[in-house]
Amino acid sequence: MSAATTVASRTRTRKRPKDDRALGIAFIIPAGIGLIAFYIWPLIRGIWLSFTEYNLLTPETFTGGANYTRMVHDSIFWNAVKVTLEYVVINIGVQTIMALVIAVLMQRLTQSTFVRAIVLTPYLVSNVVVAMLWLWILDNTLGISNQIIEAITGSSVNFFSTSLAIPTIALINVWRHMGYTALLIFAGLQSIPGTVYEAGKVDGAREWTMFWRITVPLLRPILALVLIMTMIGSFQVFDTVSVTTAGGPVNASRVLQYYIYDMAFGRFQFGYASAMAVGLLIVLAAITILQYRLTRAGETDLD
Repeated sequence: MSAATTVASRTRTRKRPKDDRALGIAFIIPAGIGLIAFYIWPLIRGIWLSFTEYNLLTPETFTGGANYTRMVHDSIFWNAVKVTLEYVVINIGVQTIMALVIAVLMQRLTQSTFVRAIVLTPYLVSNVVVAMLWLWILDNTLGISNQIIEAITGSSVNFFSTSLAIPTIALINVWRHMGYTALLIFAGLQSIPGTVYEAGKVDGAREWTMFWRITVPLLRPILALVLIMTMIGSFQVFDTVSVTTAGGPVNASRVLQYYIYDMAFGRFQFGYASAMAVGLLIVLAAITILQYRLTRAGETDLD
């Protein structure tokens, strides 16, 4: 073998890419441990407990499908489902529309980083703090909102009454989350090329027509993602209810997540609470898959 061949062979050997598998595994292991410890194992444990009777004081006793049978015949459970659905409809409907309006206004009027920061500010505040803030603002006697309403109309409004509790809680969470949702939609608007709007103007399309025929269809993947995230978060509402109404008055705001918490940590019926949690998991998984398929979230019309 000639000297030139030997040098070329050594050069190729030195230029081989370094194997980073060991480094990749080292980075993955901590996240994998956290995933197993805080997600996979609790999921398996919860599914097992859903088939048992367990109250922390005695070992779990296998009861088969008794908890699920009880859940089907539990009127409070079905009331919690109805209340949760009411919350989900109000929260998703108002939040998506408001976020879309804010995102379009930010794109058309200003793309200032300061404006984006202002819009996102409520999302940076803890849910508990937001709930306490609005509880004080909307208080029936001392709240500033009711003082203004009473000064104008002569009577106050109980925003946390039986009929208004869920709409009020939903709008509180809309106020907190719509800025974050608006920024997601705003990012989607940035990905739409300006040439499609120029083509629309050449064809004589008006702003409203371009919004419905161009903007909304091209935003479909982002809107699908927003709807899926909002749906999952809405079904899991808990802290705002816990701070403002604690499920009252008379179960008017006892959402499903709060009922599960009450059964587990208030009455120590962990088996039955686990059964409801598993039921909620199945429902959310089914809704997410259905939404993903119906909205074609993995496809885009830009191609």
